[in-house]
Amino acid sequence: MKELDVMELKSWRDQGKEHQLIDIREDHEREIGHFGGQHIPMGDILTRHGEIEEAIPVVIHCRSGGRSAAVVMALQEKFGMNNLYNLAGGAQAWADQVDASMEVA
Repeated sequence: MKELDVMELKSWRDQGKEHQLIDIREDHEREIGHFGGQHIPMGDILTRHGEIEEAIPVVIHCRSGGRSAAVVMALQEKFGMNNLYNLAGGAQAWADQVDASMEVA
């Protein structure tokens, strides 16, 4: 499984590198704080896999990286997707290292 750290993601965003960011946290978690991207809750991701880009890198995140790692592995195994990255440390790492003003549940 490929991982991306938050500073690499910040660099991608700053440089305008094309990618899709997917937040798999639950609604109540995302309402507290997020840093953009598409919201597909973990429980819906397998049935909504058609919304995931296949031609560009896709970064999947949760609060700390555990749930998103499981989702990346499931999508790779079930659909053969090889353009997926787990965001190491998730939203908490983004808040800690990139945007201290963002609240995380």
